[in-house]
This record gives sequence, structure tokens and C-alpha cells, in this order.
Amino acid sequence: MNQLSLSAQIQQLGQVRYTPAGLMALDASLKAESEVIEAGKPRKVSLEIKAVAVGEVAKELQKLGVGGVAVFRGFLTHQRNGRGFIAHVTLIEPAA
Repeated sequence: MNQLSLSAQIQQLGQVRYTPAGLMALDASLKAESEVIEAGKPRKVSLEIKAVAVGEVAKELQKLGVGGVAVFRGFLTHQRNGRGFIAHVTLIEPAA
């Protein structure tokens, strides 16, 4: 199963582009900071991840804007160049 659920802040938004099917696509950089339990001990973690949203979700991402905080849901896949991975955002929910 490949599911992503990340509470994060939008650090950067790319330029709007369109897929060959004519759907809006928007690249973003998301930053997440939290505390998790690992081996019974609390640990602070911070990460920045590249993300992309397509269609109506891209419009939601654009509306949220840089600095916006939300829960981003979707899946992970390899980047086109094969280096690293990218989060494909399929749903944006308000942060709790």
C-alpha cells in the first residue's frame, strides 16, 4: 500500500503548467515538523518534500498559497529523472 498523509506547510509553489490532457498541474515544496515516538523515545523530525498536484487539487493548492498549512494526502513515486521521490497530492484537508 502506498499512502501518504502529511501535515505540512507550503514552502514554495512553482509555475502553473498543464498536462498533455490539458489538466492544470502545480509543483510545490512542503515542509513538515513533528515529534514521533521511536523505540519508546520521543524524536523531533523535520523534512522537506517535493510535491505535485493535478486538476482541482492543483487549484486548491494554489489557493492555499505559500505559508498555507494543511494535511496533504496522496502517494509517493519516483521523480522523472529517477533521483529521489515526489509526493502526488490527491486530497488537501484543513489542518486540525
